[in-house]
Amino acid sequence: MEDAGTHDACSPDLLYLKSSFLAMEPADYFISLARQSDGGSITERVQTFILEHCINSIEDKGTACNLTYMKNILKKVITAAESTHDVVVEGLYEQLAYYLTSHMDDDLLIEKNRIYRQISFLCSSGHDDKCLNSMNLVVPLQCSLNMLEGDTGCALWPSSLFLSELILSYPMTFSNKFCFEVGSGVGLVGVILKHVGASKVILSDGDMSTLENMKLNLELNHLASETMASQRICENPNMVECKHLPWESASESELQTYHPDIVLGADIIYDPLYVPHLIRVLSVLLRPLKFCSSERKAGDLSCYRCTRTTEDMNGDNSPNEAKEAPNAYIAAVIRNMETFNYFLKLAAEASLSVLDVTATMKPKNLLPYMLSYDRSSVHLYQVSFSCI
Repeated sequence: MEDAGTHDACSPDLLYLKSSFLAMEPADYFISLARQSDGGSITERVQTFILEHCINSIEDKGTACNLTYMKNILKKVITAAESTHDVVVEGLYEQLAYYLTSHMDDDLLIEKNRIYRQISFLCSSGHDDKCLNSMNLVVPLQCSLNMLEGDTGCALWPSSLFLSELILSYPMTFSNKFCFEVGSGVGLVGVILKHVGASKVILSDGDMSTLENMKLNLELNHLASETMASQRICENPNMVECKHLPWESASESELQTYHPDIVLGADIIYDPLYVPHLIRVLSVLLRPLKFCSSERKAGDLSCYRCTRTTEDMNGDNSPNEAKEAPNAYIAAVIRNMETFNYFLKLAAEASLSVLDVTATMKPKNLLPYMLSYDRSSVHLYQVSFSCI
């Protein structure tokens, strides 16, 4: 028989609280969730949960966690409880004193300016499932500690979270597809693509340090990384190819060899200097292998620009099985309208159609505990070659 304490710890609000802690959500958001867990104040029940299922459980499992964050959480929890005259659980004081007086540091994480976050995708509300069964997918990631210090490629951006939710919400769109991501950053989208069964995944980035961090994150998620295309990638279902791809110097002949089914990008429309190079890369990756014939029979509305065949893909004599034309899904927060309009202008000149599908391809809310993640700020665009 399940005791009351176990049942209490499995409540959705407390599951969200632990997920927030593992994701290293900002302390103020964590405290907000803690208040919501018990009617507006941080009661002894909530404090005990934080102590046992957040602070102590991290230590017991030896999970790397930024100690500055731990100390900040403890201070905030104690201050919030004291402000409402709630009794503070003694263990919280003891833990804070321990961290304040110890000479521990974050070892290599401090040197690398990195922290570990665990992003939990909750594929149910938690009301029907028991306890952590509701936590269907947990993705550990090494991320930048300070993304404003020239380390933006190792930061976790809202658009990357949005694309991940999208893939998990529409798994059949990406299952058994060759997916190519440009500007892959920490590699979260690649992990999710493998989770839903993408047949092949290539992650790319123009920064070598970001690429190395991405490979580490793949290893953390039990995926193997390969920097060069090889037969092993096809044979190993857990293999992901990591590609150094500076947009400005990417070879068109090399890009033409990939033929992905789907191209993805998160927060890649950010600098007007790079927009022309991005458009060129997208144009090559999305270019169909057959183009519209200048001569078509009357009434023939077929357009070879919109299809590919197995013969096109394999160069063999197999039957010409029609395949959908490649398209891209780009998630973006529009921070500079002038830059985005420039992207649209160059896309039109390159015969690329950019369609806002935010309203028609809404992802499920799989990150309900991430109060810092503003899903409404992200737009989703489908990019493909125009059919003329």
